[in-house]
Amino acid sequence: MLFNLRRGVPLVLILSSSLRGGAADFERAQEQYQRTDYAGAIDILLTYSPKSAGVNALIGKSYYMDGQYKSSANYLEKAVADDPFNSSYFDWLGKAYGRRAEQSSFLKALPLAVKTRESFERAAALDAANLEALGDLFEFYLQAPAIIGGGVDKAEAIALRIGQLSEPESHYVRARLAEKRKKFPEAETEYRKASEAAPLDAGRVVDLATFLSNQGRYAESDELFEMADQTAPFSPRVMFARASAYVRSRRKPAEAERLLQRYSELPHTPDDPPRAEVALLMQKLR
Repeated sequence: MLFNLRRGVPLVLILSSSLRGGAADFERAQEQYQRTDYAGAIDILLTYSPKSAGVNALIGKSYYMDGQYKSSANYLEKAVADDPFNSSYFDWLGKAYGRRAEQSSFLKALPLAVKTRESFERAAALDAANLEALGDLFEFYLQAPAIIGGGVDKAEAIALRIGQLSEPESHYVRARLAEKRKKFPEAETEYRKASEAAPLDAGRVVDLATFLSNQGRYAESDELFEMADQTAPFSPRVMFARASAYVRSRRKPAEAERLLQRYSELPHTPDDPPRAEVALLMQKLR
């Protein structure tokens, strides 16, 4: 699952009394982060002593985007310890735990998965309007087994909350629920409604194209990917999604590789899939 990364760390959280590092350095680190130079942001922020919750959070986010999930979780744990009422910090911590669980053995993955759920639940409880946290909690409930707290009924309850905040997201989560229940015509209808509700959002077209590809409707899927490319030319997210669809369906490997290579040549933002995920996709092609 790909996650959207749109929120920065407020400057008010910077410790003006830091022995090393200050507002100018923090702004510079934020600029490095936005340019996806995560190593550069980390190098700047590690010089802070002591570190505020905001500094630890940005270090944790940078490690996450760089694919270093254990280090990410370590710093985000410090951030939530210093600021236990920050919904965004808990959401990011849940993301980091989730990635660690994916890469761990079964016995180690279970407690990490529980921590993932608890962090997402805390994030959603702290800010009822945090759409990103609600989306992450919805996906966890939808995909996780009951033994670690997942369940379609729980996902459906979160979908109702999401529906109060965003019409496109409401249709999207309904589509995901229908897909989970193998009600594919209903899922397609909801994906189309999500796209109609946000006609300028290429991501909604990509969601529908990906769904159709998973259904083996490749011609329709490719047509929609072309449409998304016209709506958002040179979009790294569109390129990545299209390459992912080709890899999953085991077709057009040369085109998938070309798209991923083109992805690597374009400027990026933190909203785009991390390069670590691109590298994993490239490995599947070989």
